[in-house]
Amino acid sequence: MAIKPSVLLLGICCMLSVLLPTASAAANDTEIKIRVLIVDPKNPLLPKKDEKLEKLGSQTDAHVLVGRATFSGRIDIYKGERGIYVVNEMPIEDYIKGVIVGEVGSSWDAEALKAQAVAARTYAIYQMQNASKSAAGFHLTSSVLHQVYKGGSVPESILKAVDDTRSEVITYDGKPIIAYYHSTSGGMTEDPVEVFGKEYPYLKVVETNSELSPFFMWERKIPLVDIEKALEISGIKDIVTLSQTASARIKDLKIINTTKELVIPAKDFRRKIGWEKLPSTLVTRMSIQDDRVVFEGKGYGHGVGLCQWSSLLMAKEGKTYTEILQKFYPGTVVEHYAFQ
Repeated sequence: MAIKPSVLLLGICCMLSVLLPTASAAANDTEIKIRVLIVDPKNPLLPKKDEKLEKLGSQTDAHVLVGRATFSGRIDIYKGERGIYVVNEMPIEDYIKGVIVGEVGSSWDAEALKAQAVAARTYAIYQMQNASKSAAGFHLTSSVLHQVYKGGSVPESILKAVDDTRSEVITYDGKPIIAYYHSTSGGMTEDPVEVFGKEYPYLKVVETNSELSPFFMWERKIPLVDIEKALEISGIKDIVTLSQTASARIKDLKIINTTKELVIPAKDFRRKIGWEKLPSTLVTRMSIQDDRVVFEGKGYGHGVGLCQWSSLLMAKEGKTYTEILQKFYPGTVVEHYAFQ
């Protein structure tokens, strides 16, 4: 069933319209394809594990407008219990170009862009091989739940970075690693067990320099009522650090209100408050002032793996992309991968 030009509801507020087909993707038909669930970045809607989906149709070599972004390749449309799901299938190298556009942009030094390309490609391949798929058959989403992917035009610097590293991935014992990365470490990366509950031999706590980042140091003032709403608790009197990780990030918080005390992992606290509202758990000071909680901290993101802003500084200092990757993924090798 071919999709006719239309406008559909994606989740609550994303709009989709199928435009004219393009022949550009046809030349890449022999490449390995990846399937990406296109979501609203502020309100990502994912199918539940056992959600029944009805395929409404598909179109190959299409240009599709979702929200304000344009995506190209094969488009599959599914109707589920909670809304409409849009899956974009494309050659993996085209996908990596869109990830770099979404993650770091085009103005970064070439070696930093190449490091990002290899890390993003490795992460994608790992997800393709290991992630469980829903009835829609997608491997990952277009949001920070996995890695940000944006459609549309790709600057020359990013095209070159992807082409120069084509098919290269980071491996450990001959297998692609789960190449976590984040924006700004704040001086030290995090142990993955603190964030994802699992240890990896190639993901260690390492010292970094991310002072180029606008998120190296920050302050956030969050209304107390917003925190109470997010935690579903009222009458908060104090918020106290109970423990820290090896990288000095907060591990557990104690929330004190008029009747009880609530202990919550800092990573869950940040998720409930909002990743953008609280940039990281590397909080150096917090206090309640009037009707707001003031957080002072460093870094942006979960802190595991490659620090993007540190990689930029390393590139400016003359490091190659392989040297950058070996710092953040010790014991690994960058090599061409034979896609299965």
